[in-house]
Amino acid sequence: MDRLVALQQRIAPELSAVIERRHSILRNIHFSQPIGRRAMAVRLKTQERVIRREIDFLRDAGMVEITGAGMHLTPAGEEVLRELREYIRSLRGLSNLERVAAEALNLRRVVAVPGDSDEDESVKKELAKVAAKYIKKCLRDNYTLVVTGGTTMAEVANAFIPSRVRRNIIVLPARGSLGEDMEKQADTVAAAVARGLGGTYKLLNLPDDLSEEIASRLLEQPRLQEVVNQIRNADVVIHGIGTAEEMARRRRLPKDQVEILKERGAVGEAFGFYFDRNGQIVYSTASLGLRLEDLPRMKQVIAVGGGNSKAEAIIAVSANNLHQTLITDEGACRHILSLLGVQSLVTTYEDHLVSDLEGSDADDFGDQDTCETSMNREE
Repeated sequence: MDRLVALQQRIAPELSAVIERRHSILRNIHFSQPIGRRAMAVRLKTQERVIRREIDFLRDAGMVEITGAGMHLTPAGEEVLRELREYIRSLRGLSNLERVAAEALNLRRVVAVPGDSDEDESVKKELAKVAAKYIKKCLRDNYTLVVTGGTTMAEVANAFIPSRVRRNIIVLPARGSLGEDMEKQADTVAAAVARGLGGTYKLLNLPDDLSEEIASRLLEQPRLQEVVNQIRNADVVIHGIGTAEEMARRRRLPKDQVEILKERGAVGEAFGFYFDRNGQIVYSTASLGLRLEDLPRMKQVIAVGGGNSKAEAIIAVSANNLHQTLITDEGACRHILSLLGVQSLVTTYEDHLVSDLEGSDADDFGDQDTCETSMNREE
C-alpha cells in the first residue's frame, strides 16, 4: 500500500486532499447516519457548497443515498470506507508516527487513528471502535476486565455490538461513580462492555468520592470486599485519561482543592490520581476499587484518549508506566511529540515516501487491532 500511495503522491499529489476530504465525509456519515448536509458542514467546519459538491459525487458513484431523513452510506460506500483505512494510514504516515510516539513515551505500543478528536467527532468514534476491537482480541476465557468511566470510555462501550455468544468473562468498574451522566459512569460502562463481550458484570454501586474512613468501613461487607478483590486482581484494565481541569470539574471539586491542583501544576488524571508535567502525583481522591499498586500485576493495561488537548495529560500519565498500550489519535500523537521536542524524529511525509520507494523495511503496525504479540510477551 505504501508504494502505491508513494506513486500517487508523485504523479498526482493534488488527489490526496480530495481523498482525505471524501474519507472524512464517509466516516462522518457512517457514525452519524442519517445526517443532513448542513449538519455535516458544521461538523467538518466546511462551507455547505463544498459538502454539497462532494456529496453529489459520492451519490453519483453509488456510495451515498439521500432520503428525507438525511444521508446514508450504501453497502458500496461502507466497503469503500473499509478499503480506504489502510490508504489513509499510509497517506498520513501513521505507522511511523505510532512507532516514534511509543519510543518517546516508553510504551510497548501506540495505536493511532487518523485525525483529531478535538476537530472531528467521528475521530473519537473511530478511536472507540478500534479500542473495542483491541479489547476483544486481548481477552480470553476466565479473564476479568476492569474499565473506568468517562466520556471516551462511554464511547468505547457504545462501540461494542451486543454479542450472542456467551463468554466466561467478568467486567468490573475500576472505581465508584462520579456525579455525572449515567452513561459515563464506570458501572454503566462495565455493564455495556459486558453485554458487548457476551460476559457478565458486577457493580460497585458506590460514589467515587468516599472518605477513607467510610471506605474502610464499607470494605468490611463481604459482598463488597469480594468485588473489590476481583477488581484489584483483574487480568486486563482499560482506562481513560483526563486533563486535570476536566476531571476536577467532573468530580465537582471545591474551589480550594482546584486551586491546590493549579498550584501544584496538575495536568493529567487517571484512577483518581492527578499528575504534573513530570508525571509526579500531586493530588489524589480516595475511593474503593483499583489502586496504582495493583496495575503491575495486570497482564495488560490499556489507556484510551485522543485529541490534541489531551497530549499533555497523556504524557504525564504515561510517565508513570501505568499502561503498556495507548490507543489514541493522530492529533494527540503529533502534539505529544511536539511537546516532548522529538518532532525531528518523525520523518516528513515526503521523506517517508522516498524511504518506501527505496525499499525501507520500517516496522509496520498493520496488525494494530490485535494485542496477541504483547499478550504472548507477558506469558
